[in-house]
Amino acid sequence: MTPITEVAGRKVTLSNLDKVLHPATGFTKGELLHYYATSAPALLPHLHDRPVSFLRYPDGPDGQVFFTKNVPPGTPDWVATTEVPRSEGPARMVMVQDLPSLMWAANQVTEFHTPQWRAQAPDLADRLVLDLDPGAPATIVECCLVAVWLRDRLAADGLTAYAKTSGSKGLHLLAALEPTPSADVSAYAKALAVEAQADLPGLVIHRMTRSLRPTKVFVDFSQNAARKTTAAPYTLRAREAPTVSTPVTWDEVESCADPAELVFTAGDIAPRLERHGDLLEPLVDAGLAGSLP
Repeated sequence: MTPITEVAGRKVTLSNLDKVLHPATGFTKGELLHYYATSAPALLPHLHDRPVSFLRYPDGPDGQVFFTKNVPPGTPDWVATTEVPRSEGPARMVMVQDLPSLMWAANQVTEFHTPQWRAQAPDLADRLVLDLDPGAPATIVECCLVAVWLRDRLAADGLTAYAKTSGSKGLHLLAALEPTPSADVSAYAKALAVEAQADLPGLVIHRMTRSLRPTKVFVDFSQNAARKTTAAPYTLRAREAPTVSTPVTWDEVESCADPAELVFTAGDIAPRLERHGDLLEPLVDAGLAGSLP
């Protein structure tokens, strides 16, 4: 029998709790649901009012992995949805606004990805993101060097950068913005990437061309485009181990000498939240947003 539990007054179906989803550690779906329930106070503010794309991996990372953007069939009527513009015409997407919605979505076994804008203003970004992706043999250690350069460059323009691991190989930098047209943010982010490459030519590449990327850090500015999404803070990733896109301190970034130092799994998050709180909390405080120069 499929268990049904009550979450904040909503009935949520939870299924296949013993299924192993992250085989490197035997991490089960029940443990995944527990992780999302306990990390919800930190995660939910970063999802609030944003249409959510789900990267689903219902049979683990070695099974079928696919994006779901439209409202899935069978979505409960109490889950919030919003209409979003697309080139092929408007569509409806899920918004994860509360704990019951989070647990319903987590039962689908998903990574959570969001755009840089909120549903009320689909083409006005309220944050900037730079995705630092290392080309082997470069690692997150090299990403950290680039991140410090970008942090200081953003500070020169009056923007405060925050860092999180991607939960995969790289690092994400984010800065809170006054609502700004996505096209303007994209242009600014591209200019930063070009400038980083000019200043760090042996370390940075701003073009996506695969053949150019070995040994260097690709500064991906494209996720600022209105149609693009980025893995949300605290989302689990579809990997062999239950790695999490985890906010990190600048001390951790500056001191990183081994990639293992910035790998965090589900079990690491509660102690980090207890120690640091949500390091990305300033991103959801409109009073701390900056403006592009």
